[in-house]
Amino acid sequence: MSYLPIEHLKAYRAQTFRLTAERRVKNPEEAIAFANERGFIYFWPISGITLPNLWAAVAGDRPVADAHDDPGHVTWGWKDSLLDKRVWYYAKVLRKRATIISLDIAPYFYALTENYGSPEEDYLTLYEQGRLTQEARAVYETLLDKGALDTITLKREARLSSPESAARFERALTDLQTDFKILPVRVTEAGAWHYSYAYDLVTRHYPDLIDRTRFIGEREARQKLTELCLRSVGAAQERDLTRLFGWKPVEVNLALQRLIEMCMIRGGVEVETERGEWYVLSELM
Repeated sequence: MSYLPIEHLKAYRAQTFRLTAERRVKNPEEAIAFANERGFIYFWPISGITLPNLWAAVAGDRPVADAHDDPGHVTWGWKDSLLDKRVWYYAKVLRKRATIISLDIAPYFYALTENYGSPEEDYLTLYEQGRLTQEARAVYETLLDKGALDTITLKREARLSSPESAARFERALTDLQTDFKILPVRVTEAGAWHYSYAYDLVTRHYPDLIDRTRFIGEREARQKLTELCLRSVGAAQERDLTRLFGWKPVEVNLALQRLIEMCMIRGGVEVETERGEWYVLSELM
C-alpha cells in the first residue's frame, strides 16, 4: 500500500485553501479569483467537511468569530456586494450550505439536478411526483409570475407569512436553492432589520445556463466535480465525497475509478495518522 505523510498533505492544503500569509485573500477581486481557481468553495467552514472556504482564506485557519467587528467578517460585505454582479454562483448548494461556485463550473452542478430545460413545467412534474413540497411550489410559482422579490414580500405573495409557516418557508427556500431553481440575487432593506435577500429564478438570473449544460452528461459532471474536489483537498475517502455531494456510493466510485484510469489520482493509499484507504492526487505521491 502506498503511503502519504500527513505533513505533506497539510502543506498542500495550506496552499489550495490559501492559509499561508502570502496566499491570503485580501479583496473581492482575489476572492473571485480564488473561487475560479478552485471551481467551488464554501462561504464558511462547515463542521465535518474538508473543503476550501472564503472565511479561512481571508481570516486564517480559525473558527468563525462571534464578534461582528472581527476583520474576517469583511467576507460578508464582499458576498453581499457581488450578488448582483454575476461574477460567481452563490446559493445553498453542497449539503444545503452557502456555496460559491465558479461560473465555468456551475453547468456541471446544474447537469446533476432535476431541471430538464423547461423552467415553466419541470417543477410541476416534480410536484406531481411528490418530490417538491407544496411550499416550494408556491415560492417557485410566485417568483415565476412576479419576478425577483425580497424575502418579506415573497412570504406574503406565496401566502406563507404566518408564524406557523416560517420553518416550511425556510425549507422551501433551501430546497429550491439546492436544486438550482432559485438563488439570492441582491440584498434589500426590507424587514425589521433592513436586511433581506431578494430571490429570483436561476434560469432568469443566468439565462444561458441551460444551453451551457445541454451537452454535459451526468457521468462527465460527477467526474469533473470529483476531480476538482480532490485537486482542492489533495486526498479524500469515498465516504467524504458521498457526504459532500450527496451522491450514491456507486456513483462516487465510478467517478474515482475513471480518474484512476486517467492517472490523475491513486487509490488504496494510506495517509499517516488516518484510518482507512484514501484516494490521493498522483502529484502528491
